[in-house]
Amino acid sequence: MYSYETYAKVKEEIQKRRQDAIREADLRAERLRLESEEIREIDRELSATGVSIFRAACNKEDITPLKVRNLELQKRKKSLIVSLGYPENYTEIQYTCTKCSDTGYNTFGATCSCLKEALVKAAIAASGMGRLLEKQSFDNFDLSIYEGKAAETMARNLAVAREYADSFAKNRGNLLLIGKTGTGKTHISSAIAGKVIEKGFEVVYDSAQNIINDFENDRFKSDYGHKDFHCERYMECDLLIIDDLGTEFTTPFTVSTLYNLLNTRQNKGMSTIISTNLSPDELARKYEDRIYSRIVGCSRVLVFDGKDKRIHR
Repeated sequence: MYSYETYAKVKEEIQKRRQDAIREADLRAERLRLESEEIREIDRELSATGVSIFRAACNKEDITPLKVRNLELQKRKKSLIVSLGYPENYTEIQYTCTKCSDTGYNTFGATCSCLKEALVKAAIAASGMGRLLEKQSFDNFDLSIYEGKAAETMARNLAVAREYADSFAKNRGNLLLIGKTGTGKTHISSAIAGKVIEKGFEVVYDSAQNIINDFENDRFKSDYGHKDFHCERYMECDLLIIDDLGTEFTTPFTVSTLYNLLNTRQNKGMSTIISTNLSPDELARKYEDRIYSRIVGCSRVLVFDGKDKRIHR
């Protein structure tokens, strides 16, 4: 599910939003007290009346007269506010979300829709696919640009991808997307990611080379005692999408890093989607058996066929 960092960031933002709304209401109330002596007197009496009502309730006394007086004062105050040229609710707290009063939870303790929406937005931002998800979804994947056998193949790929996303859960399994540049691999990856994020899972997307670079940078930090690592997200996210596998520079470090990443995720039952321009034979020649088996042998392979779809835009 969403990472602790994502939850913490969103909860902090909502809490700040609530605090800002309360502070702004207090400032508006103080502004009125400065403008009107009668409002100052009413606020003082309302405060005293509230205390009196509490005491009377504790002593089981009749609080009806106090409540009547309280309502009279509130009515008079609203009339004064309007006479000063302000809306009647000027001193009330104006929460962004009226359903939960900017707490993130309704009166029954259930997660408010505003918190769910904020979590999705934060997870999209953290995924590295923000711009892609804005443009690429299952709904706008155009099968009409494919012809003949390619059209049949892509229709099957789209159906498999939809089912994968709709039924996504822990240990959902891996996908390997193989095909030339521009045949729709990134679009399908984006569409899956969008649905998986909406279901409440953490998704991370990046190119193979950038992922390797991050691991190399973290190793450099480790050598110098710096502990602010960023690669844990590749190991821990619910779905990792590795783009352009095969374009990374091949070094002993690259090989060991890639093996460790794929092996660790496989052992933990974490799902991975890999896209590559290389054919199965080219993958076999580029990677040693222990890596190749985790790329091909542990994934459902989807072959993307057809001409570069970008020329149809």
